[in-house]
Amino acid sequence: MAVVAITQQLGSRGEDLARIIAESLSYRLLSQRDLWEETARRYQVTPEQLLILDERKPHFWERSNNDARRLQAFYRAALLTWFAQDRVVAIGRAVAHVLPAIGYGLRVHVVAPLEERVKQIAGEEKLDLASAHKRALHHDREVRARVQSLSNVDIENATLYNLVINSIGHPLESLAACVIELTRKIENGACNEHRQAVCDTAIAQQVRAALLAHPKVGDAPVEVSCRTGVVTLSGPGLVPPWNSLVESVARSVLGVVSVEIAAEQPPIPQRAG
Repeated sequence: MAVVAITQQLGSRGEDLARIIAESLSYRLLSQRDLWEETARRYQVTPEQLLILDERKPHFWERSNNDARRLQAFYRAALLTWFAQDRVVAIGRAVAHVLPAIGYGLRVHVVAPLEERVKQIAGEEKLDLASAHKRALHHDREVRARVQSLSNVDIENATLYNLVINSIGHPLESLAACVIELTRKIENGACNEHRQAVCDTAIAQQVRAALLAHPKVGDAPVEVSCRTGVVTLSGPGLVPPWNSLVESVARSVLGVVSVEIAAEQPPIPQRAG
């Protein structure tokens, strides 16, 4: 059991590499489009609404930050649910950092020199080289800024990844073979504790998404954690009747064994003078 999560630069041929890896390992391949469609299906939003998580119009900066964070939570919940099922290769513009760094899988970043990416983009999108160059720079800037704002993560930070692959200079089959070998070693060394940790992370994120989706809870400050299926909810507003409401929402998530409420007491007002 293992997961390969790949973040790719536009024009780096990351999807071609992911396809080879998935076919060789007999893993399920999830493209960016697959992930968006699954998010839309699970949380009753449209793929068009999820454009806020892309660098295309409508621009990220033109939308409400609360709306962006809500959709980001939905996307992360859908992605982590797939990770918890293991035997998955997921490829997207900002995917790898979502995989918990616990030895359960590989975080991979696929890159390539800008001039080579420009040629690839020009061919794929039928653009002249000048337009493709502008497109690459715009994409890099927008996606990096969007992830930095929503997740406080710099996707160009090499230390986020287990493996950074330059897709130019060697056949993709040879590069894929390196990932496949590492993945098989992870499979051999994987344990139930690793899988449980990923499942708990997925459950916690699904509960967060369910709370955000509920019309009476929404953006209320509720902290969520999960350990072996036991979900703990904490926050200053978790007093009757709201504690019962958020508990029922959490219990509706598949995989939740029980729910514990840890209400935070509001600070005692200070007397004047």
